[in-house]
Amino acid sequence: MAKLVGMEVSVAVAEAARLCDTDVVAAYPITPQTHIVEHLSELVANGHLDAEYIPVESEQSAMSSCIGAAAAGARTFTATSSQGLALMNEMVFIAPVLRLPIVLAIANRALSAPINIWNDHSDIMTIRDSGWISLFAENGQEALDMTILSFRIGEDPRVSLPVTMNIDGFTLSHFIEPIDMPEIEAVRKFLPPWKPLVQLDIGAPISIGLLGTPESYTEARKATDNVLVASKPVVVESFEAFKAQFGREYKVVETYKAEGAETLLLTMGSISETAMTAIDEMREAGESVGLVRIRLWRPFPSEELLKVLLPAKNVAVIDRHIMMGTPDGPVAVEVKSLLYDAPNRPNVSNFVLGLGGRDVTRDDFKYITKRAKEFKGSPSARYELVGVWE
Repeated sequence: MAKLVGMEVSVAVAEAARLCDTDVVAAYPITPQTHIVEHLSELVANGHLDAEYIPVESEQSAMSSCIGAAAAGARTFTATSSQGLALMNEMVFIAPVLRLPIVLAIANRALSAPINIWNDHSDIMTIRDSGWISLFAENGQEALDMTILSFRIGEDPRVSLPVTMNIDGFTLSHFIEPIDMPEIEAVRKFLPPWKPLVQLDIGAPISIGLLGTPESYTEARKATDNVLVASKPVVVESFEAFKAQFGREYKVVETYKAEGAETLLLTMGSISETAMTAIDEMREAGESVGLVRIRLWRPFPSEELLKVLLPAKNVAVIDRHIMMGTPDGPVAVEVKSLLYDAPNRPNVSNFVLGLGGRDVTRDDFKYITKRAKEFKGSPSARYELVGVWE
């Protein structure tokens, strides 16, 4: 019988790793991720989790250790943020090609410079093309659930890929929320023992991750992309299995009051809940507006988005990252590309807000809705910054 427990969201993520019977945790502290790995170190030290905890000297070493542990057949977990992910970057691109289902929790935080420890999505966007499956949580319950789901999805033999589970730094990571904590037996039933596709074994030596010559490198990269694209049905299937086991429903693209709406806001992460409140208020005022939320960022949920976006007249894509030198943020680039050949496509405008932890308010979403309805620009129109100082 699950029970409701008040806890910090970072602690809930660590508890999810415990429930999943993680074998190896390799970690280095960085704000605002530190509480996740701190709590895991306590769980290991106090005997609540039978795992090897490796306190490495850097994030690059953390991911290196995770790659080695996963290649040896260990269920492996780590966490990071911002500059830590940037330092991990060298090793991040290795794990998908080697088909190692490492779970990486990212407490999303702005990248320097200037130095900033607060939330936006600039860190995750640095590895958007790395081959990792990428999930976004909006609240503490989802953070726990998505961590469990990350192991289930990544370790599925049809997938065998690493997974990032993203939570907004501070905005989500440091808040205390009521968490429906599942029983460990239910999690073990949902998450079967992992059987690696390929495993290092001193009794039967093999080599993993050799030099990719021009004659083989292209094929290796394409093979990884093929597996990533093919993982989406497994994600959907895993979400359905989770609902059957625990009663909570998730979809790769989720909506709120979107059916029949003239204007749709499109978001990722915890600001979606603020957007829902703003939509409630706008609906009461007679506005025809709804919300579309991307749960699965990679592989990109093209078919599901087309289905919900095409009936709308206006789509306001909300980004939390600036792609320097281009007209759009990263989510808008994907959406505009998706809709490019679509008949009767909606007007797509792009708004960037909440960078470096700047507050995102209900009034911001009301302003965005107004601007989206007024938008008459070409598809190449640049993003609009929201909430900037005059």
